[in-house]
Amino acid sequence: MQSQILPSRAALVDRIALQFEYGQNLIVLLGTSGLGKSYMLETFITDKYNDFNKAFVQVSAQMTDAQLMSDLLEQSFNSPLVDHNLSLPENYYQLLEQQQCGPCLWVLDGGRQLSEEILIELELLSKNSPNTLYIIIASQSKLALNDAVEIYLEPLTLRESKMLLQWYFTDLPYDEDPVFSTFLAEAHGNPSLLLAWQPSEHIADIIVKDKVSWRLHLLILMLLIMLLIIGLLYKSDMTQWWQQYYQQEEAQVLNTAISVEQVSEPVIKQNDLVVTLNDPEVVEPDIEPESVHINDVPAIMQSLTEPANTVKVLDNAIDNSAKNKSSEAGDVVSKALEVEKVNTAEQAQSSQDNIWYMQQTDTNSVIQLLAVTQQEVRDNFIAQFNLHQQTHTYQTKRNNQIWWVVTFGSFESINEAKSVMGTLPLGVRKNKPFYKKISKIKQEIAVVDQ
Repeated sequence: MQSQILPSRAALVDRIALQFEYGQNLIVLLGTSGLGKSYMLETFITDKYNDFNKAFVQVSAQMTDAQLMSDLLEQSFNSPLVDHNLSLPENYYQLLEQQQCGPCLWVLDGGRQLSEEILIELELLSKNSPNTLYIIIASQSKLALNDAVEIYLEPLTLRESKMLLQWYFTDLPYDEDPVFSTFLAEAHGNPSLLLAWQPSEHIADIIVKDKVSWRLHLLILMLLIMLLIIGLLYKSDMTQWWQQYYQQEEAQVLNTAISVEQVSEPVIKQNDLVVTLNDPEVVEPDIEPESVHINDVPAIMQSLTEPANTVKVLDNAIDNSAKNKSSEAGDVVSKALEVEKVNTAEQAQSSQDNIWYMQQTDTNSVIQLLAVTQQEVRDNFIAQFNLHQQTHTYQTKRNNQIWWVVTFGSFESINEAKSVMGTLPLGVRKNKPFYKKISKIKQEIAVVDQ
């Protein structure tokens, strides 16, 4: 007997055996692909009619009628001599005359591949066999048989679907899990689809949509381009202005420059007349006072001392820039310390949440509100619904990625958790929260600590 069979399938096996007992020698088992017809046939031929000579044939598209006839007769008789020029009933009758094989049970899987001639021969043989001969054929569609009893294989119910998954998967989500419930509904009770469940890939994730429209992005891009153009124009204008400024400065310097001999020569100003000590005669102006050009020697000497003052001004500017850089460095250090303080506070909060989970009883349950891969999304979610005092957060690792999981409360029973579920805000319930055991949370926390 096979290790496990669902209650509805076991009842169907008994029903097929009962039909044979009522005198129906030919039965066709109908059902779509994946419902478990082959498993049913294996269970039937294993559990029923242990004293019969049994023959099981998996019919394929490449199998010929002669091969099928040989397989059936070789499994029913001891070393039979099969004449391929005769039909299946003729060979069967001839072998019965040579040796007594007792009652026989023939099981054929893949009846859609059987030819019409073989179907007619099987139907005639089931009616006219001198000994007991039961034939059961599994097919995805109806066969060209007139007197066969057709039994339809129904899909599994929701309860049996969960039972089948529990046999093959030890760690299944709660029934309230939206992904799991949707998977059960879409499988439609098909065992082959149910057994394709992959827990690591069926994880609900909340995608935060970008609320900024493309028009805003375009506007920002245009503003940046305009600022860049304005900056380039301003730079070219400033370059021209500085060039003109330096040209004017050079022209002024050339107009006020005097020779070294004039600077080194002693000069005495008497009665608006310029007298040189080296000259024996006094030079009197021979033109009108308005057109007299007198060199202001003190002003010229002052202009020659301006570079020294300029050097002092540059030194003061360098000192001020150094002070500004030191103040900016102090600001960067203070900002780094603030970031470090924030990270330390977050780590302390995470450690307190882990301690809280470890102090809870393993049989208690919580309501999982959110599971995301971005810490910023978690913070916005908690702040939006003002859940700071009622929620806890832990980290786990799935698919080599850190997840932030937000839970609500700690309840001793599922009924208590269900009563609290209805009091949650409508925006929180839209994410379809579900229940989770504390023992499961401790296992997920341990994955991160490894």
